[in-house]
Amino acid sequence: MLTRRSFTALATMSVAAPFARPAQSQNASVLDSAFERLEQLHSIQVQRGDDLVYARAARGPGLDELANIKSCSKSIVALLLGTCIARGEISSHTARLADVAPALLPEDATEGAADITIENLVTLQAGLEGTSGSRYGGWIASGNWVADALRRPMIAEPGSRMIYSTGSTHILGAAMTEASGQSLLSLARQRLGDHMGFEIPPWVRDPQGYYLGGNEMALTPRAMLSLALLMRDDGTFRGTRIVPSDWIRASTISRGRSPYSGMGYGYGWFLTRSGYALARGYGGQVIAAHRDLGLAVAITSDPNRPARSGGYFGDLIDLLDNPILTFAEAA
Repeated sequence: MLTRRSFTALATMSVAAPFARPAQSQNASVLDSAFERLEQLHSIQVQRGDDLVYARAARGPGLDELANIKSCSKSIVALLLGTCIARGEISSHTARLADVAPALLPEDATEGAADITIENLVTLQAGLEGTSGSRYGGWIASGNWVADALRRPMIAEPGSRMIYSTGSTHILGAAMTEASGQSLLSLARQRLGDHMGFEIPPWVRDPQGYYLGGNEMALTPRAMLSLALLMRDDGTFRGTRIVPSDWIRASTISRGRSPYSGMGYGYGWFLTRSGYALARGYGGQVIAAHRDLGLAVAITSDPNRPARSGGYFGDLIDLLDNPILTFAEAA
């Protein structure tokens, strides 16, 4: 397995080698080498401006078949939230859960749950005990995922710190369904997929019929790249406005910080030190946009193997920061 240190050394050697090929070809060569060393890696696509400068699927279902994007779904829910606010279905990011979707609150909800705001949910700062990691199985086994998440103990002041929890995004997705009168699947199809030319199949629903907000959505890698372009281009896709630009800009302002990776976190998007807005899914699924350098990136990986910040996911960040970032310099 290629370590972060050895990969960085390889990338540096490749770029600095004498008699080297043009920079873009060197970058492609380093990415090709990554497939040989990173056994989890399925596909990489890189677009600079209007040009697809790298696209390869060495493993997995390929670029045109569905891949489970795991928690990249959280970032898509956040994009849809921007459309709900723009249409007045939700009054503001500061609206309280009790005002947006009071029917979701169980009678025995944790004290203070009613006052959790939409912003608290989309930034993963609801304050409630998380439902991810070791608690995920028990949460999914409950008879009511929304109510179970809202009964969790309050372990932090809402808005004070990031607590990674699929339960928070699921509450948000259910609130958007209540506010808009449409399922999360319908919102995703009508406001993203139909306009951008890709299909979104149904995915997991909870016992009450709400689509799981924040996990298990499937898209093709090409659709993932389209979403990266949407983020890169301030909410437009091929000249068509899809998501309000002010929401995209607000989404890429850090509102908190991941206790695991140290990355900033905006409205559903991780923010790297090198300037990417990034959706991250279990196993190493990545949708990334670098607005300033005109880059859009989609990466898929084995969805059944972990990708920790200090391990494989760190290797992917090295890919984003060295050969991929320098594609912009090869223009």
